[in-house]
Amino acid sequence: MTMAASQAPVGEALATLRAEAQDVVRSLRERVAKLDDDGIDLILRQARSHYAWQDKPVSRDTLELLYEITAAGPTSMNTCPARFFFIESQAAKEQLAKSLKDKNIDKMMSAPVAVIIAHDLDFWKELPFLFPHEDRRPHFEGKPEHSETTAFRNGTLQGAYFMIAARALGLDVGAMSGFSNKIVDEEFFAGTTLKSNFLCNLGYADESALFQKLPRLPFETACKFL
Repeated sequence: MTMAASQAPVGEALATLRAEAQDVVRSLRERVAKLDDDGIDLILRQARSHYAWQDKPVSRDTLELLYEITAAGPTSMNTCPARFFFIESQAAKEQLAKSLKDKNIDKMMSAPVAVIIAHDLDFWKELPFLFPHEDRRPHFEGKPEHSETTAFRNGTLQGAYFMIAARALGLDVGAMSGFSNKIVDEEFFAGTTLKSNFLCNLGYADESALFQKLPRLPFETACKFL
């Protein structure tokens, strides 16, 4: 459903909002200059992908908070193309299982929540609400390739924000790409402008299934100064 356009603030109202936004950032930096090592370890450095789960549900309130945090992440022109489908019921999981490679079915079925991270190719129709100070719809209307590239890139960014936000809330994640996007789209998004990107299991992990962490490329291999 397309949201109604919001009136872009102007003049004194705009100046007030900008000043308030700047004060929020300055205040935050005064309180927290950076995350400590434990915080960094939790969200990335020592975080792991999980595929075994405790029998412990994830509350709807937690999922709503997770989306709220995820939605705060930046996207190009605030396009926010990602859409998140929380698969909880047995019937929905069985429907999703049709798309999975055999080795991934048990991983998904045992997770408290499986999430389809998708993007809407018609994301640009929401821009009057998301980007009210200028009409950017002509950048995308009638340009399906540009729309699809923008939706995929920014939806993927939002998927990454989602995983980091989940870890920040004490949840564990296990992203999966061993599935058929075509089958997911046929099962869940037929007749819509939505396309699946990747899947992510979500819950509280059973760490006994972990193995040693795999290596990462060193700085010298992955990075260059130009």
